[in-house]
Amino acid sequence: MKTVLFKEHEKLNAHIVDFHGWDMPLYYSSIITEHNYVRKAAGVFDVSHMGDIIISGKDSINFLEHILPSNISDMKIGTCLYTAFLNNDGYIIDDTIIYRLSENDFLTVPNASTTEKIYNWMKENSEGYNVKLSNLSSELSCLALQGPLSEEIAKKIGIEFQQPFTFSGSIDGKMVSGTGYTGEKGIEIIVKNNNAVELWNKIVEELKLIGGGPCGLGARDTLRMEKGMLLSGQDFDNNRDPVECSISFIMTNKHDYIGRKSIESRVHDKIFRGFMIEGKGIPRNGNIIYLNDGTKIGFVTSGSISPTLSRGIALGFIEKKSSKSGIKVMIQIRENKFIAEVSRPKMVP
Repeated sequence: MKTVLFKEHEKLNAHIVDFHGWDMPLYYSSIITEHNYVRKAAGVFDVSHMGDIIISGKDSINFLEHILPSNISDMKIGTCLYTAFLNNDGYIIDDTIIYRLSENDFLTVPNASTTEKIYNWMKENSEGYNVKLSNLSSELSCLALQGPLSEEIAKKIGIEFQQPFTFSGSIDGKMVSGTGYTGEKGIEIIVKNNNAVELWNKIVEELKLIGGGPCGLGARDTLRMEKGMLLSGQDFDNNRDPVECSISFIMTNKHDYIGRKSIESRVHDKIFRGFMIEGKGIPRNGNIIYLNDGTKIGFVTSGSISPTLSRGIALGFIEKKSSKSGIKVMIQIRENKFIAEVSRPKMVP
């Protein structure tokens, strides 16, 4: 599958890779260069492969509070929040942003690899609720403008910048939200497919003037990793709940939502943490984490070199008793073990 911006990526000589069935740019110039665009100036990402599902109807709030661990009824129109879809065992199927469009209309944006799964999951659990589900994923595009100078770029192209977790506009025209997956100041812009190319090119041209540019999936991954953000299908895959993933703050729903009893009855002996490597090791998914005495206490789910910290970093799960920030552990990388310092998932302030 290709987004409507695919030809624009080709014109920019993007290195294209398969990402869950989508042909997407991994990078245009280099991952480190594009990472630094976002940390120091601004960059733009094509995230049109993400899903767009509308939930509407008089029972929409009750329905959403049946399937989500978050309090939806207190959301104000024009705001959005981070939450997650849970299976019957309380494990995360996918994390998501949900937007309150009106009194009874909501938008949820699942990840590209889980859109159909989430749509079907909602359909399966909507019996008895007066709701309508509409999958608009093939009709909409999304551009993520991220970085400290993103507001300056937005103003130049006539887009009203948004504060974090607020939005303006509508999916029938142009919707701009103060959201992103980089941990930087920024916005995401949802437009109809036929408006995406013009908007993309406007942003790219303005970015050139400030030392920024287009960014691919590689920089998106290193940026989110530095900030301790979960990656669906890698940091969790129907096998971890919000408590283990250090996002228990999303559990504000006081009702009996799907998976709640399982989470409350479970013993949580491991927790999601960050790890900063000493030396030249670059950790990867699957690396084992040990105490100095050789006791196995966890495993890495995401790992890379941090362009900001100039050292290897990792995210993963570790026994709670060894999870305090500052504790030194060992991570096995190929034949060698490297000292690593335990951190909260967010390793770059």
